[in-house]
Amino acid sequence: MNGPREAGRVRLGALIHFYSNETQTRWDHGDFQVQLVQRNNPRPIGFCDGTDADVAELREIAESEGADEFAIEKKTLKTGREVWTLG
Repeated sequence: MNGPREAGRVRLGALIHFYSNETQTRWDHGDFQVQLVQRNNPRPIGFCDGTDADVAELREIAESEGADEFAIEKKTLKTGREVWTLG
């Protein structure tokens, strides 16, 4: 992969996992601490563990796509896991 996009999708690194049936199942089983979503999109874009390295990787992806700002709105669920809305 040469750039931040591959086949029309953002290339997420080793710490950030794309949404797929497999990663959704892993989320459902509690394998990830954080679900990554975008406003007005019902499907998650990915999952991670919520580490500082994850935040740094998300910032890097946003900058590589030309985003002027990087913001994460964090919501803690009753289970202690989080949903991060990226924007």
